[in-house]
Order: sequence, then structure tokens, then C-alpha cells
Amino acid sequence: MVKYKVYFDNRVITLSPEPDRVQKYTLYHKYNQPEELFTQISQFAVNNEIPSLNIYSLDINNLWKVFSSWFVVINAAGGLVGHPSGRYLFIMRYGRWDLPKGHMEEGETPEECAIREVKEECNINGHIIEGPLPPSYHTYLFDNKPYMKKTWWFRMSYRGEMITDPQASEGITHAQWLAPDEIAGIKSNTFQSLLDLLNYTLRIK
Repeated sequence: MVKYKVYFDNRVITLSPEPDRVQKYTLYHKYNQPEELFTQISQFAVNNEIPSLNIYSLDINNLWKVFSSWFVVINAAGGLVGHPSGRYLFIMRYGRWDLPKGHMEEGETPEECAIREVKEECNINGHIIEGPLPPSYHTYLFDNKPYMKKTWWFRMSYRGEMITDPQASEGITHAQWLAPDEIAGIKSNTFQSLLDLLNYTLRIK
């Protein structure tokens, strides 16, 4: 089933073509009109007591189009970098574990952006893209405007020295190459959207 998960910090709105009964949501809402949808989004954004909302419509493409129109949409890209040692490259940014990523520049493809951002934020060269991973979506306010960032993710490989010299100017305090069993230990200090990605890719529980 095609569906979109949009994070408001660690709370989530899921858009799907029919009620997503696989997951347990706090609220379900059938899409009818744009104005009603926008009310749902604005109420969810300010009410932290609602952890999850499932909005559904058979015309999922139109639902996504209308939903996206409520936000200023920006694009970013990043990578899950694997090493022959079996370890993966993570960063600590503003006190939380994350993967290297950043905003796309004008005229840049998601792949170009992902390669550049990993290089800039982690000071490595020679990493290559092996394939795409599911994108993630999260929202935030800037100048009292609602933004939605789409991050294009890619699985990458890197065979060089496991450098741990991150870009401090981007709020990155350190980088670390983690083994799969160590990755499970960062669950309490990272983003739910990142956990979704790791579970899909590495089956981290």
C-alpha cells in the first residue's frame, strides 16, 4: 500500500489510500475537502497530545498534492554509508544521532547532493551510491511558516579510512562508525523517521 509518513518531531501523520489498520493510530480521518484537511493539519501541529493521525483517500496522489500545498516544500539528501568492516557512519548533531545530510543546491540532483553532503559533513572521499532508500518527510516552523523537508536517502559504500572528523560548523560534535548491535543502542536519542529508515534497511529493532 502506497503511503506517506510525515513527522512533526516524533509525532506522525500518515497518508494512505485506505485506513491503515496495520498500525494503531490515535485518530483516523477520511479526506473530503482541502479546507477540512488544512484544519486537521493545523490542529495536529499544535496539539502534542495527539501522537498519530491517519488521513486516507482512495486518490492518494491528490491527497498528497493537497497536503503538500499547505507547506513550503524543500529538498535535502543524505546517505547511509557502509564500510567493509560492517560498520555504518553516524553523526551527532545538536545532541542527537543522525545521518549526514543537507539541503539540495540549485541545479543539483539528489544523488549529487547526497555525495557532497556526506563529504562535507564527514570529511571522507571515495564513497559511492549503491541505490536509493525510501525518502523521509518532516515538518518545522520557520518565520511562522510551515515547512516540510523531503530528504532523499541513499545507501552508500566506502572502503577508505574510517575518518571521524566531522564538520563542526554544522553543529556536528562527532562522527562514529557503529556496528549493527551498537546502532540499536541509539534508539533513545535519535529521530523516529531515522529509526524507520534503519529498520527498513538494517532491520534494527
